[in-house]
Amino acid sequence: MSEQHVAVVTGANKGIGFSIVKSLCHRFNGIVYLTARNASKGEMAISELNKLGYYPLFHQLDISDEHSVKRFRDYIAANHGGIDILINNAGFQIFRPYKEPLVDVALKTIRANYRNLRDTFKDLVPLLRNDARVINTSSGFGHLSMVPGAKIRAALSKPNLTVDELTRLMDDFIRSIRSGNNIKDGWGDDPYKISKVAIAALTFIQQRELINTNVKVNCINPGYVNTDMTRHMGVLTPDQGAEVAVYVALDAPNSLKGSFVWADKSVIDWTGPFPDK
Repeated sequence: MSEQHVAVVTGANKGIGFSIVKSLCHRFNGIVYLTARNASKGEMAISELNKLGYYPLFHQLDISDEHSVKRFRDYIAANHGGIDILINNAGFQIFRPYKEPLVDVALKTIRANYRNLRDTFKDLVPLLRNDARVINTSSGFGHLSMVPGAKIRAALSKPNLTVDELTRLMDDFIRSIRSGNNIKDGWGDDPYKISKVAIAALTFIQQRELINTNVKVNCINPGYVNTDMTRHMGVLTPDQGAEVAVYVALDAPNSLKGSFVWADKSVIDWTGPFPDK
């Protein structure tokens, strides 16, 4: 079994994830795993990095597939014994105009961005070593102010919110859309925003659950990055978008935990006004 430090990046065959892997290969003293749902695309990404002089390892990981997650978990446990950096970068977005009912968009988006991250973390958390750092990729849209309704904002930011309660809130969002009451109920009509808010709320819960450990869990807004997720309209390069994730993974003080870190590496008030930056 290898005793080297291990970093894992999900959804890393392109975009910000690819750039995170590249930067970690340059700076991290250990093994870097590039993971992706599609094995051939993952291997192509590895080949591209090899040409640049970087040598991460590849392992197939589809966070929507419970068996894939468990295979990856067991592989890391058997070969390395643990994880030192876990960057949950995999994400999903359906763009407007939607070609299917809003409730179907919401179901797919909440499942991909919230439920899959929740379940993957649950499977991998036993592998997190002392002083491990976990980074969940949210968005500027993940700020609590993106939720129109004050009562819902209060429920999402409750200091002792649990994973089960957060999941029930996401179920309420789906039911509200299905009944056609999502605007009146205060949810709005953007499943992507709600999913990214949920990632932030989940991050704070995860940190509270690990309060008696040295594991640090934070979420980030990488900024408006030129990737498929922005239909290549972003103003930042993927390398620039990766900077905040790498900062939190390698350079942030040990006191940084349970926080939302903005693209400029500042810690923002998730419950306050939207950051003017």
